[in-house]
Amino acid sequence: MLVIETGFRLFMIGKTASALPSLGMIRCLESILLLIIVVWLQKDPAAIGLCPAKLSAGIWKGLIWSACFAVAAGVLFLILFAAGIYALDLLHRPTSSSRQYFIILFLVGGVIGPIAEEIFFRGIIYGYLRQWGAITAIILSTLIFVFTHPIGGNIPVTQFVGGIVFAIAYEKEKNLMVPITIHCLGNLAIFSLTIFF
Repeated sequence: MLVIETGFRLFMIGKTASALPSLGMIRCLESILLLIIVVWLQKDPAAIGLCPAKLSAGIWKGLIWSACFAVAAGVLFLILFAAGIYALDLLHRPTSSSRQYFIILFLVGGVIGPIAEEIFFRGIIYGYLRQWGAITAIILSTLIFVFTHPIGGNIPVTQFVGGIVFAIAYEKEKNLMVPITIHCLGNLAIFSLTIFF
């Protein structure tokens, strides 16, 4: 995965126009490779919380977690707004306003990316770190998640909070579809907020 990521980043330097579709293809390739490795080594995708019989239950639980997370985020936004802080300024704005860009952004950043990231960060990394306890796995997998996201000069609040929520949801539900659902819906919500506000 490190070779694929490094190669992609080196190849895409200065090529911002085609970065998002290429990133989507890379994330699909990484997801497939990770699942092949898991099935090859563990003989079952349930080893990382992807049990085919529990996929729909995981999506439903992910919807419930997402609704609770949305309410908590809404309350936090209102508190910050009342304190004179416009929290939406902390979010990255889209670099283009074309319809095609938004479709690709929502597909890659809102669906493909979160699926690949959850397979890796929760299914693989968290699963490995879990042998040292849930708290250790939650903290370390979240820190790795935060440090692998380019954030520029902003404080990585969304990545940090998201990483913790995804890890706790995975720990509690033991179903990778739960954090995948939360991550997808969270990214789609953030992208929608940056477009409409």
